[in-house]
Formats: sequence, C-alpha cells, structure tokens
Amino acid sequence: MAGKCSRRYERAAWKAGFAHVAGVDEVGRGALFGPVVVVAVILDPARRIVGLDDSKKLSRFRREELAEKIQARALAWAVAESHPDQIEAWNIYQATRRAMEAAVAQLAPAADYVLSDAMPLKLNIPCKPLVRGDARSVSIAAASILAKVYRDDLLRRWDREFPQFGLAQHKGYATREHLERLERFGPTPLHRRSFRPVRECLALLHAAEQEPLPF
Repeated sequence: MAGKCSRRYERAAWKAGFAHVAGVDEVGRGALFGPVVVVAVILDPARRIVGLDDSKKLSRFRREELAEKIQARALAWAVAESHPDQIEAWNIYQATRRAMEAAVAQLAPAADYVLSDAMPLKLNIPCKPLVRGDARSVSIAAASILAKVYRDDLLRRWDREFPQFGLAQHKGYATREHLERLERFGPTPLHRRSFRPVRECLALLHAAEQEPLPF
C-alpha cells in the first residue's frame, strides 16, 4: 500500500493488453450537504502529467492547475453525481457506487479496464479496487483532482444561494461552523437528512414544534 503515486497499475494493465485504463474516484461522500461527485478519467500514456497525487494533499491552486492539464491531455473524462435525494433512497455506499459506474459508462472512448478508489464496481470489464488508490494510481489521482475541483466549484455557487451556512469554506462537511449554523438555521433541501447531525437537527426542530404553547 505504501509508495509514491505512480503509473505502476496502469503499466501492468497496458502490458496485459488493455488500451483504455480508467481511474475513478469520488469527492463528498462524507459531507452533510450536496451531492457525491464522481469522475472517471482515461489518461493518455503518451502525455504524462507531472505532480498527480491525492487531491487532499494539494493546494487549491495546484489542484486547479492540474485539472486544466488533465482535461487538456486525457483521452477521456466524465462526471457523474448522486444527489441528496438519491443518497437518501439508496444509502451513501450504493449512491457512490452507482455514480462511479455511471461516470465510467459515459467515457468515450470507452474504458476496457478500471482502477477504482477502494470501491468494487459492477461492470462488464475488469475492475481493480485499490485502497487509498488516489495516493497510489495516477489515474485515480487525476479523477480525484477533477472531482474535487468540480465539487468545490458547486459548493461556492451554492454558498451564494445559502450564504448563512458558509459552504464556500467548509464545502458541506461537518465542521464546527457548519454544525453551529445547521442548528441555528435548520437544514436546507440539499442537506442529507439521514446523516446523523442533520437527522438530530431535524428531530430537535420537530420536538420544538410539538411543545405546547405557554398559555
């Protein structure tokens, strides 16, 4: 599991005869607000991109710089989302898996081999899940960077719609600031209602509504 992010898994797949090796990763799985965003990427073996790594290790500037290079040099990339209502209907694991499969299905040219960040996928092509894959495989790292840049941009836009929550800062995750504002203002339609902090907030609001009037 240890080691630098590299092309070793891609090289093994290319050596085995696979031409279009895709990496797929998600961002936002643990957030309380907004969608899970998934990206699938097929990197071009002939157009290397220096500096690919787990998006969480990179500064915003570096992520955005690399995202431009990935979009310009990749053979293909695709985005899929699972929205809060889908997360509620399917649970977070299944919503993430379905979005990963949807992103892979959108690739053109189509992938013939997939490297996923830990998630086993139901595909008609080989898939190798890698624990901490975004720190081990350049294809998964590229997917994590594009997904992070895409989702962060969504949250900055939603920050203008829901300015009381500070979404541009915490990106929908369960920071102290977010929890305090959630308690103060109550959840929006884009909060994930089955996630414990949101569920507890709703329960408190419901209890308050049931209290008898003091006269």
